[in-house]
Amino acid sequence: MLTASQKRHLRSLAHGLNPVILTGAGGLSENLLRELDRALEHHELIKARVNAEDRESRDAMIESMCEAVKADLVQRIGHIAVLYRPAKEPRLKLPS
Repeated sequence: MLTASQKRHLRSLAHGLNPVILTGAGGLSENLLRELDRALEHHELIKARVNAEDRESRDAMIESMCEAVKADLVQRIGHIAVLYRPAKEPRLKLPS
């Protein structure tokens, strides 16, 4: 679980990032989750664009993504979610 200061730090790092994962109308497939897992292992901090019809569907999809790859949700604004998961050899330094 991330602290408020860690989330603030990660949000500032994610500000200039572009989404690397795009969900479509098909929802969450095994291939999408596998790609999400690889992206988090490589980058640790990513943006994902979740295209769902309504807010509840987006929230449910984001929660499912986080649970599936054991990532923390840093921030969600509209269709964009910022996810963080430390890599096996972490590159990002988080404040305590």
